[in-house]
Amino acid sequence: MDFLGDDEIYSGGSFYTNSSDRGRLYSIGSRVDVYSPACKRARFSAPYHFGSSGFEQNKRPSIEVLPDECLFEIFRRVPEGKERSSCACVSKKWLMLLSSIRRNEFCNGSAAAEEKETVTPVLNDSEMVSCEENKEVESDGYLTRSLEGKKATDMRLAAIAVGTSSRGGLGKLLIRGSNSVRGVTNLGLTTIARGCPSLRALSLWNVPFVGDEGLFEIAKECHLLEKLDLTNCPSISNKGLIAVAENCPNLSSLNIESCSKIGNEGLQTIGKLCPKLQSISIKDCPLVGDHGVSCLLSSASSVLTRVKLQALNITDISLAVIGHYGKAVTNLALSGLQHVSEKGFWVMGNAKGLQKLMCLTITSCRGITDVSLEAIAKGSVNMKQMCLRKCCFVSDNGLVAFAKAAGSLESLQLEECHRVSQSGIVAALSNCGTKLKALSLVKCMGIKDMAFRMSVPSPCCSLRYLSIRYCPGFGSASLAMIGRLCPQLQHVDLSGLCGITDAGLLPLLESCEAGLVKVNLSGCMSLTDEVVSALARLHGGSLELLNLDGCRKITDASLLAIAENCLFLSDLDVSKCAVTDSGITILSSAEQLNLQVLSLSGCSEVSNKILPCLKKMGRTLVGLNLQNCSSISNSTIELLVESLWRCDILS
Repeated sequence: MDFLGDDEIYSGGSFYTNSSDRGRLYSIGSRVDVYSPACKRARFSAPYHFGSSGFEQNKRPSIEVLPDECLFEIFRRVPEGKERSSCACVSKKWLMLLSSIRRNEFCNGSAAAEEKETVTPVLNDSEMVSCEENKEVESDGYLTRSLEGKKATDMRLAAIAVGTSSRGGLGKLLIRGSNSVRGVTNLGLTTIARGCPSLRALSLWNVPFVGDEGLFEIAKECHLLEKLDLTNCPSISNKGLIAVAENCPNLSSLNIESCSKIGNEGLQTIGKLCPKLQSISIKDCPLVGDHGVSCLLSSASSVLTRVKLQALNITDISLAVIGHYGKAVTNLALSGLQHVSEKGFWVMGNAKGLQKLMCLTITSCRGITDVSLEAIAKGSVNMKQMCLRKCCFVSDNGLVAFAKAAGSLESLQLEECHRVSQSGIVAALSNCGTKLKALSLVKCMGIKDMAFRMSVPSPCCSLRYLSIRYCPGFGSASLAMIGRLCPQLQHVDLSGLCGITDAGLLPLLESCEAGLVKVNLSGCMSLTDEVVSALARLHGGSLELLNLDGCRKITDASLLAIAENCLFLSDLDVSKCAVTDSGITILSSAEQLNLQVLSLSGCSEVSNKILPCLKKMGRTLVGLNLQNCSSISNSTIELLVESLWRCDILS
């Protein structure tokens, strides 16, 4: 053969006279010897080939020369766990190859054991038991993984598919958003489908590059899927939803929001092929109409318990179907149904099918009027919770009729219902029966403060929770009337009621016989120390939470009353109040007081001098808010952080 180089090739015997130099001669055959410089040990990690300048090393790793088919056969024999994860860390190519292998394509444990028996001893009994236990854990599928924003890429999904296979299996996957450059695509979802057949819950939010192909793979491989959440997925259509319905019979919860290509056909198939469907939520899908909703509800009527329909192009027909077929529905939420009239809600109530309905929420529906509200109450005799938001046609008459008909009602919430007045609230409380426990009024501008000249109606002794927030017309006269009407209150939230004064709140405090437990007076700027002193004196034995945020007239006198009378107070908020170092010193001196949360945010009169007091209270504090305290230095904050290591300090 031809060879060009600095050394020479000789045939025949050795040309060395010194026996110590014979190690430099390597025999290739009977006729050819090759000379090489002396070395300790020859070690090659890559193939060599002959070239014009002698031996040349191929820079590519040798295993990379193998085609993907060979790598596939190698990888499918790699034991799962650290070995498989280590292989996935070598390169992106190896990671994607590993993630493309289905779980059933890997060599099973018995085959691997047979191969090992030919080269290794048999495992002892204890080792064999541990292996079996690991297999059981792997099949459970209870691991949860979440990717958000820039972290949501196909590569990370592939890593999840490989990494979770030996740690119990992936049970829940949440993808929130997508990387703008390398976002999640069908390829990433395919790796999850093939590597995680134990997947039970999948949530996709804002993933525009995932389409039907990715959902096809999930449906094909993940037959245990129980919960599916699709939000703002414009590339997923009815085809993907139909594939899920055909291959995932265990589907029990489905949420579809802002999916412009999903319509009636997909919902119809879900209703027919998913006999275990218990919860359905559909929002802002323009292709969904009466046909899809009606078929879904009528097909799954025996097991469907939770229904939420929001911003859909449905009419009275869908509500009539709900009223007739919703025999198992316990929770119903209807929002933004602009094409549903009073007739639709009236028929839904009079169909008498919602006998098991316990919780009803209606938001921004023009079809809710006094007449339809009364019909719903009569048709849902077991209703316990009712929430009406932005229902502009509900007035006092409808509220009172509803209260009379809903005998099982325990909680009533009205938000931005501007036709409801003080008279309607009082009449509803006196006619609600003996089960109403909670009343919440939020931003109801129709309530005007006026003296109640009529005789006091029968009291509502069952009411325990009263929340009246940001109703500017609700004043002292209304509050005094509520106090006389509800003597068993325990939780009171009056946030944002700027109009109430000491004169209105004192009668309520004096009327509460059961003892107040939680009181929120944030934003009630007209209240003074007199109210807090009365509250501490009358209810100090039961009070656990007191929020005085923004009550600018509250001073150290209130803290003194709290320190002397409150035995079980654990949460105190005096943010933006006129308290000083003296008041905090008084609090720290109260031996019976065991505060867990203290908020002094915006208290400009509190200074560094309270450091010893806060350290003393630190034996029980787990939360301390010192934000915007201009008189407390950073060095004091650092000392507190060091001393109160158990406490979460905001500064």
